[in-house]
Amino acid sequence: MKVSKSDCVFGAIAAASGLLCFWLGGVGAVRAALGHAGGLLILVLPQLAAGLLIGGLVQELVDREKVSRLLGTQSGLVGLSLATAAGMVTPGGPFTSFPLVYALWIAGADAGALIAYVAAWALIGLNRLIVWELPFMGADFTVLRFVVCLPLPLIAGLIARWLVQVTPLKLREVPGE
Repeated sequence: MKVSKSDCVFGAIAAASGLLCFWLGGVGAVRAALGHAGGLLILVLPQLAAGLLIGGLVQELVDREKVSRLLGTQSGLVGLSLATAAGMVTPGGPFTSFPLVYALWIAGADAGALIAYVAAWALIGLNRLIVWELPFMGADFTVLRFVVCLPLPLIAGLIARWLVQVTPLKLREVPGE
């Protein structure tokens, strides 16, 4: 297993937080924090395992050429629309959606399609819309927000594709290859 710079940064932040917790609250505070962290880990682990399984399955089962054709740089608005629709219907939190995004990235999807997917998932996820927003905010507000947000993933995807072309961003360097 390779340790990246972000692993080191998060490790340093965790160590500094632990030391601060010990300094401010002593051993009891550190034990309580570790207990809360363990509880959160137990809560999140099944979701994370399912998301990683989905990501791994997509990586193995989906044809790289097909993903590149449907969601790559040459896919145009059709690719962005497909990514937007997929983001809208993907249920769950980041533990399920981001492993899928990573697998699609490795399989040949471009930054524009992936950003359209994430934006649609975050802004207009139908699961959250139906389960949470509609009952709490009512139909008028929910429909208005849905219609207003609908073009935003497409716009974000177009901007991402443009930025990749005009800046020195190296987004095709896929980790692990």
